[in-house]
Amino acid sequence: MTQENNEQRIDLTAFAERINELRKQISQVIVGQDEAVTLLLTAILANGHVLIEGVPGVAKTLLARLVSKLIDARFSRVQFTPDLMPSDVLGTNVFNMKTSEFDFHAGPVFADVVLVDEINRAPAKTQAALFEVMEERQVTIDGETHQMGQFYTILATQNPVEQEGTYKLPEAQTDRFMMKLTMGYPSIDEEVAILQRHHENTRLTSLDEVKPVLTKDELIELRQMLQQVFVDPVLLRYIAGIVQQTRESKAVFLGASPRASVAILQASKAHALLEGRDFVAPDDVHFVVPSVLQHRIILTAEAEMEGITPLKAIHRLMEKVEVPK
Repeated sequence: MTQENNEQRIDLTAFAERINELRKQISQVIVGQDEAVTLLLTAILANGHVLIEGVPGVAKTLLARLVSKLIDARFSRVQFTPDLMPSDVLGTNVFNMKTSEFDFHAGPVFADVVLVDEINRAPAKTQAALFEVMEERQVTIDGETHQMGQFYTILATQNPVEQEGTYKLPEAQTDRFMMKLTMGYPSIDEEVAILQRHHENTRLTSLDEVKPVLTKDELIELRQMLQQVFVDPVLLRYIAGIVQQTRESKAVFLGASPRASVAILQASKAHALLEGRDFVAPDDVHFVVPSVLQHRIILTAEAEMEGITPLKAIHRLMEKVEVPK
């Protein structure tokens, strides 16, 4: 394995410089949230959509906007509201009086990076408008199919479901997100650092000075490197064993699908690259599994009554699977 991957290690030097620059730019705007940042970069590198959940004020939207600005690609933002219609998101055909033909007016989903802010504020029919574009990177309107670019990523934010005025996301949609990131409150030291920046009149949330670090084409090239990352067959069985546990556990009503297994594999390979390795280690799998699975399982009523959360259930299930040496 070492001899075959020597060339990859040479390539990873330049790759590591870009990633370090990304992290540096993010840290200049956002204090803390290191794990969420790493997971977000992992998902984007693995060509996956990301759902970011957290209470208001923990920089969900800021993080999504910042990452999109660090990538030199077309960016679009759509604010989901209860009165938003599917045509407001996808676009619609409008009759042109001059040509006596219908002209297609593209909606905000036609971009490279799309920020869907507060996705659970819109009703199910509007959320369902994203099904096709998230899975197949295309939109069909009035029988005509419109293809998206090779680089197409949706970053969605949502408040916790217990907040008023929100709608539960359909399971078919949550399954299309590679990862769900949970952004919590900062530690006391991180909050002091935030206050210090504001006290010194440092523009903590300003994005004006942020310059792109990666172009869209460069990121596509980096994604192609995933194919060269070595994965031991033992780790494939390890991933399958974890997913199988979600289907056998008495605490889980609905387990994860094979799509989840593939997502874990791709995310593990991407995280290995972010760590400067051209091979997947058990730690890579262990790091990405909670974020890949937490939104894909449904707990039984008994488990929820006992106070078990999806994250707790996943950690317990992972403990039942032997970690490869």
